[in-house]
Amino acid sequence: MTTLKPQPTYEMTGQEKRFIGLHLVVAIFALAVGSLFGPLQAFEWSGLDLYQYLEPIGLDDYYKGLTAHGVLNALVWTTFFITGFLTLTTIVGLRRPLRYPKLNQVGFWMMVVGLVMAAVPILAGWASVLYTFYPPLEASWAFYLGLTLVVVGSWIEGYGFFFTYIAWRKENQDVRTPFIAFGGLITMAMWQIATLGIAVEILTMLLPYSLGLTSGTDPELGRTFFWFTGHPLVYFWLLPAYISWYGMLPKQAGGKLFSDSLARLAFWLFLLLSIPVGFHHQFVDPGIPSGWKAIHAALTYGVAFPSMLTLFTVVASLEYAASRRGGKGLFGWIRALPWNDPSVSAQLLAGILFMFGGIGGITNASYDVNLVVHNTAWIPGHFHLTVATAVTLSFMGISYWLVPHLTGKPLWKPKWALVQTWLWFVGMVIFSNAMHVLGLLGAPRRTELGTAPYVPDEWNGHLLRVSIGGAILLVSVIMYVVTMVRTAAQKERVAVGEEVQIPIAESLRDPQLTPLWLDTWRPWIIGTVLLIVLAYGPQLYDQITNASFSSPGFGP
Repeated sequence: MTTLKPQPTYEMTGQEKRFIGLHLVVAIFALAVGSLFGPLQAFEWSGLDLYQYLEPIGLDDYYKGLTAHGVLNALVWTTFFITGFLTLTTIVGLRRPLRYPKLNQVGFWMMVVGLVMAAVPILAGWASVLYTFYPPLEASWAFYLGLTLVVVGSWIEGYGFFFTYIAWRKENQDVRTPFIAFGGLITMAMWQIATLGIAVEILTMLLPYSLGLTSGTDPELGRTFFWFTGHPLVYFWLLPAYISWYGMLPKQAGGKLFSDSLARLAFWLFLLLSIPVGFHHQFVDPGIPSGWKAIHAALTYGVAFPSMLTLFTVVASLEYAASRRGGKGLFGWIRALPWNDPSVSAQLLAGILFMFGGIGGITNASYDVNLVVHNTAWIPGHFHLTVATAVTLSFMGISYWLVPHLTGKPLWKPKWALVQTWLWFVGMVIFSNAMHVLGLLGAPRRTELGTAPYVPDEWNGHLLRVSIGGAILLVSVIMYVVTMVRTAAQKERVAVGEEVQIPIAESLRDPQLTPLWLDTWRPWIIGTVLLIVLAYGPQLYDQITNASFSSPGFGP
């Protein structure tokens, strides 16, 4: 079997490490603040109202807290962590500095300015519209402009990655793109295309309305634009975790990537299929014909295929690693994995819970079943398995080697970090299971169930489990933030020659033997654009030409 020939590595400069580190500082700060609001909502569901104690500082509103939790955790934590992580995969994967580093710096600081602009109206109560900000819910113009700057800033950072890749490609005409850089570039390409929907919604509808330039909005068109972005947003979150699962975790486990070809095929299929599926979020919207909903449902099932490829390839890579460590048997090899490494255990536990999240995703895409769980507690139960576990717990695991690598300092109390990963896993099992059950029992989402007059007795035990799970998750996230702060702030540094290295997994088969069509952009980009036009074009044309911007705004 042919193996990948050793390649020279690129040692990042101190300035590059600091730039990546700035992304992590903002990301972890957003996670810390946003995660304080999540448990408050979980406690409220069981009747423990802690919001009243936040009244002196103006944070006593349930929907203000719900918006802050969603925006800071689902949008800010993820976007800043991802752009920082993809900066690393581009530089290290291509083994060269960014082509235009100042361009990426402009993008980063634009994101920071946008974050501040959006955060102020949220905390002031001028933007309690939740992270989906559906019209006709109305927010301050600063909220919409701030989100726009965050998106545009991420685009600019993406342009920096593409310019770097173009320069690398000119010097490496016949060389397969190193996988970690390849995965990062596809992630950013998908993000650039997908966010066109939310950009159009804000710039043509929400921002003009909030500035008083128009008299109303069209809620159906707004929801369509949002979900053009909203579902591929899930894969913008997930694909960086997949980069680690495919291209780094096997190395950490002591093995190699099972198949470079399958890994690349999965990423191309995510680019192709993850965008034209938004109507499965709009099954109950009356203005969209059932035929278009069926098309998007079928395409959603199609996205399950690269997810299956990912499951197979990652598990095969891990089994190979475990066998090299002495693991044997149909399931016995699992015990041989390095579970005592908090970075590895975090990603393994994230993958386990994500399997259940994927099953729930198939449920959500099934029209008849979706009608049962739509707008119930099932939905946040589902995405707490995806973005809050598969993504967030993986990012936590990545940071357990990334922060020591960037700072040159050892991870503070690895056993503490290991406990943190297991607490997150246990807390999420309790929390998410309770949310799923409540959804099947008819409990609505986005609702203060602790004070609702219609709560039946059969919900009470599950509402308590939501609070218990939320409390465990709060302890876990505090432990994570403390670990990161103490790691970066400690004076101790690792000895020269013992620095934490970036774990880049080799492939069992030389990537140069990967078919050229799996490293060629043009046909995949053309196919992606054509599929989007076919799946969205006629309906967007119909909704735009028949739009009625007459719905007045209101708050929750």
